[in-house]
Amino acid sequence: MIADEEAAQRRAALRALLAKPLLTAEHDADALALVRRHFTALREWLNRETGWRLTADTETARLFKTAPGTADTTYPARGRAKEPFGRRRYVALCLALAVLERADAQTTLGRLAEEVLNAAAEPELTATGFAFTLDSRAERADLVAVVRMLLDWGVLRKVAGDEDAYLSATGDVLYDVRRPVLAALLTGSRGPSTISASSFEERLGELTAEPVADTDDLRNQALRRRLTRRLLEDPVVYYRELSQDELAYLTSQRHAILRRIEEATGLVPEVRAEGVAMVDPEDELTDVRMPEQRTDGHVTLLVAEHLAGRERASLESLHAFVRQAAREHAVYWRKGVTGPGAEEELVEVALGKLAALRLVEVDDGPPGEVRALPAIARYALDAPRVRESRRRDSGEAVTV
Repeated sequence: MIADEEAAQRRAALRALLAKPLLTAEHDADALALVRRHFTALREWLNRETGWRLTADTETARLFKTAPGTADTTYPARGRAKEPFGRRRYVALCLALAVLERADAQTTLGRLAEEVLNAAAEPELTATGFAFTLDSRAERADLVAVVRMLLDWGVLRKVAGDEDAYLSATGDVLYDVRRPVLAALLTGSRGPSTISASSFEERLGELTAEPVADTDDLRNQALRRRLTRRLLEDPVVYYRELSQDELAYLTSQRHAILRRIEEATGLVPEVRAEGVAMVDPEDELTDVRMPEQRTDGHVTLLVAEHLAGRERASLESLHAFVRQAAREHAVYWRKGVTGPGAEEELVEVALGKLAALRLVEVDDGPPGEVRALPAIARYALDAPRVRESRRRDSGEAVTV
């Protein structure tokens, strides 16, 4: 019984880290306590199976995850209204982190804004065409979105004031700068300052590059770690996307890999002819849920059902499909869904969710096609079958 309880606690701690790789005492006290209690076992499992590094102290626990790939754009940072970050916000976030590295123990939003402006005016940055002035409310809102993300991460702790007052130019905000959390943010295998490449793709490649294995044992270890990372991070791992070495290793070691993941995390493997998905029965280890309630959730489910019976569909045909669905469900959906052009936003949101779940691939260029991926077949509906039976007592035909 005690062993079962210990295993359940380790599983809960690992799930907490997978869902939120940066835990803080302020926001995640219970999860942090679990991680610290089972730190040694968690660190050993993560190092052996994924190669990810784990650190923990009284204030934070940090799982240094590495993304399976660097080309996936389906999981952007999002503001509190779930709006995706754009280029300006990402650059402002990086500048804010650089500024906070040199900041005092406390800072204000106004002072942070001034220092971000100074950093944005550096010739190396302006030469790229980037401009950040804070002259407009939209630019101030971008900085506030960055600050609120830093608050959520625990990098900043609010002492006094409100960000809305800064937006309306009627007040300022005072923050504590939490250096231990700030120092734990970067997850690259090497420091950005050591990279000499000039292009973005080359710099990103060097930042995430891992040593090349030179023995059979180390190559097998690297394959196991890469595959385990993908199974933990990607909603679906399709065989066609794997290299020949990865596919051969997964074919021979699939049972062992999936068993270890299931025992450690509670995720249940779903193995199909096209690939593998690790399903979470508790619906916790995902930031994109399906099915989901409300208008966007219903639209996404309808689009998935529509695409499940097709290999491809054009964006134009999906717009027409959702436009018709909006008329049929207008009484249940939010206001404005039948207005001109409303179907374009509905389709964009739905396809964003489906792409993030690895159910579709979207070609943004002309002619704008959507390709259904094999896992979307789970949302297909069979046509109802009608048959007749006869009641024993009367012989009356009954349609079922």
